[in-house]
Amino acid sequence: MAFTSGSFQGYDEDRSVVLFSMINGDSEVPCAISADAMDFIDGAKRTAPAQREQQFMRLRASIESRAERKFARAELEGRPAGIILRSIDFR
Repeated sequence: MAFTSGSFQGYDEDRSVVLFSMINGDSEVPCAISADAMDFIDGAKRTAPAQREQQFMRLRASIESRAERKFARAELEGRPAGIILRSIDFR
């Protein structure tokens, strides 16, 4: 079954993560990527909160590819179980 793009859900400034989802068949998989991870793969330093959606969209293919890899390895975390990407996932 294909793991495909879901929705961009926004930047959670309190937790410094961008929330998004991926689709696995009929199921939506909650996902998050840390702001530090996005800055790491973008080569940026402290992107402004108002720019996080634009940054995510620009990096979306890389982010979703890494999320798909973690999903394939069943590296799910939290409740409900989902994918959390950190800068270490991109090294």
